[in-house]
Amino acid sequence: MIKFAKFYITTPIFYVNAEPHIGHAYTAIATDILARWHRLKGEDVLFVTGTDEHGEKIEKAAEAASKTTKEFVDEVSATFKNAWKKLNISNDDFIRTTEERHKKIVKEIIEKVNGNGDIYKGFYEGYYCTGCESFKTETEIVDGKCPDHPNLKLKLLKEETYFFRLSKYQDQLLELYKKNPDFLSPKFRAPEIINRVKEGLKDLSITRQKLEWGIPFPLDESHVTYVWVEALINYISVLGGPNGKLFKKFWPADVHLVGKEINWFHSVIWPAQLMSAGLELPKTVFSHGWWTVEGQKMSKSLGNVIDPVKLAEKYSVDAVRYFLIRETPFGEDGEYSEKKFIERINGELVADLGNLVYRVLSLAEKFDGKIEGKPELESKLDVKKIDKLISEIKLTDALLEIWSFIRATNKYVNENEPWKLKGKELGNVIYNLLETTRVIAILISSYLPETAERISQQLGTKPGTLKDVKFGKFAGKVKKGKYLFTKIE
Repeated sequence: MIKFAKFYITTPIFYVNAEPHIGHAYTAIATDILARWHRLKGEDVLFVTGTDEHGEKIEKAAEAASKTTKEFVDEVSATFKNAWKKLNISNDDFIRTTEERHKKIVKEIIEKVNGNGDIYKGFYEGYYCTGCESFKTETEIVDGKCPDHPNLKLKLLKEETYFFRLSKYQDQLLELYKKNPDFLSPKFRAPEIINRVKEGLKDLSITRQKLEWGIPFPLDESHVTYVWVEALINYISVLGGPNGKLFKKFWPADVHLVGKEINWFHSVIWPAQLMSAGLELPKTVFSHGWWTVEGQKMSKSLGNVIDPVKLAEKYSVDAVRYFLIRETPFGEDGEYSEKKFIERINGELVADLGNLVYRVLSLAEKFDGKIEGKPELESKLDVKKIDKLISEIKLTDALLEIWSFIRATNKYVNENEPWKLKGKELGNVIYNLLETTRVIAILISSYLPETAERISQQLGTKPGTLKDVKFGKFAGKVKKGKYLFTKIE
């Protein structure tokens, strides 16, 4: 099992050409679960998110919205901050690439890379996709189009540019993947990256000329720094750069959690940049799958983009958090449908967890005898297994393990039939149920923070840490409240 005295985790910085959807929320919630769990373990956690605010696509989006680019990025960045607040995302910092603290470190890193002889001037000719903000190789183009943005016409560009010697780091990258098998996670995504690197790396064009909205290239201000080169540096600029106190404390990142569409940038370009700058590499880049809606990719034109904040307002924040992690094995592609969402709420949050807590509190409130006994449910719980699964970023598997304990507790109620018991026997069953409910509140707190807090309040106990997942510690004063979740007809 992996143990960290410190734990530094990041989401990607989200691109502000549009407001957040459930794909963005999925990444933020998963990162939040990991951060909260490591805090539960008593570790020193730094959890960072933010927004990526430069590039041609943003210029065009601002133009379409009849706003200045600065007004546009300020507004959209604020929608991400607001969404994460409403979805109970516990980030410690929020970095924007338009901030001076970022621009300063971008300059430092590019100068380090140049000092290592890895930047040179030349000409680039190729097909450029505005949607991806990147040039496309012949093997990536399908029927003359970018497969990810078939509605956008590829532009044939020839311009003066500065290059990063990415090809120089091909062997070092392959060695990295071989020596550190956890770097490319989950494992089933590793072969795609490794095979592409083995095919050969071309040097990377890292500047643009005909662009105004970006960070001036430190070596030549007639050029603008390529968005994907400067954006990645946010993971270091948020720490104050290589000389910052936070950098010395938290770098390297333990986990960069990203969507699979940006895996290449994080698993190839980013480590090569760091190698060139002489900096330590992150431990893991975990790239998860996409969400489709009723079998189709989310898109504005189809009108099927799911707003996570509206969904949370309709059903509850914890229902959204639960569904996104529970519905599909974490890392794989998932499909959203409202029918499935409601089935999960009714079948698991209402029937399994909500009913259990309500039954336990009702029994305890009515009982006027002594609540004490011998722990009888400890053997049904394997906290080390849950911790190992979360350390391996198997968030769905860990949640299922917690849920099997909730179901075992429900079974304990049905088998003991406390409504038929009296006196000492009833006191023992209630004691076991209260202890188990207290422990469940701790275990679900990373996934369902609001629900965990409500359970603790109803039990009259303080929210605990993993050290408190021990039976024999119940000392609360029960006050039954409302049902945790309401069945949706």
